[in-house]
Amino acid sequence: MFKSVGLVARYDRKNSVKLAGDLAEHLKARGLEVYVEDTLAEKMNTKQEIMPIENMKTDFIITIGGDGTILRACISLPKPEPPILAVNMGVRGFLTEVSPKQAIVAVDKCLAGEFKIEKCMKLAITADGAKFPEALNEVVISADEPAKLLYTRILRDKEPIINCQSDGLMVATQTGSTGYSLSAGGPVLDPGVDAFVLTPICPLIVFHPIVFPADSALTIEVNRPRRTHILIDGHSRQLANCRHPGLTVTRSKNETSFIRFRENFYHRLRSRLLFRGMK
Repeated sequence: MFKSVGLVARYDRKNSVKLAGDLAEHLKARGLEVYVEDTLAEKMNTKQEIMPIENMKTDFIITIGGDGTILRACISLPKPEPPILAVNMGVRGFLTEVSPKQAIVAVDKCLAGEFKIEKCMKLAITADGAKFPEALNEVVISADEPAKLLYTRILRDKEPIINCQSDGLMVATQTGSTGYSLSAGGPVLDPGVDAFVLTPICPLIVFHPIVFPADSALTIEVNRPRRTHILIDGHSRQLANCRHPGLTVTRSKNETSFIRFRENFYHRLRSRLLFRGMK
């Protein structure tokens, strides 16, 4: 089924780089075309072809790191995105699937077709006609200076909902609802709920998170300040003059796909996040 693979890893950790090298050799021995992320070129001694993530039009991707490594890859992967097998080298690794010790076995299961695919919604983001990278987790809009209030008007499908004064606003997918949005007081969305959530960051008024149907077009009009900071999945940062009509978020036509084995969403919640220590 799989004939080519791309390897993306945390390049600031020796154990991640070493595992990337071990997996590259194993995959090559299994007859696959192996491509290694260019940021690893100076970190590992490899004979595999080096290429940037945006050129990895491979049958699947292996990420070696934590959730941050996955999000970094998803921002740059070509569309449609190849499925991701995520090896956890981070602290929590909520989105990851296997531990480093299980990596070789997991790869062999993939090559044998013994897996299932979990598809995750992404967000398409535009501001004043300009397109931004798509978000797997969330998009955050804030003032361009710390501790400066953001004055906004929020519209759904061009209909005004509420005015808000806050440190920032966040729109998160079901996947992102377990990350920054949760820390900011947002709800966890079951993956089966076709929706995204708007979560305020330190609002000046009483403003609880709102869950919107996934087919909504959510627009955030910025009244002030003039310059805003747009952060996508914690990696893509851009300054914008986000005046009317402001930032619009819709469901993307693209999705991120994860290779899964036995674990499911609630198992990850129990073991890694909300209910840790409970059975």
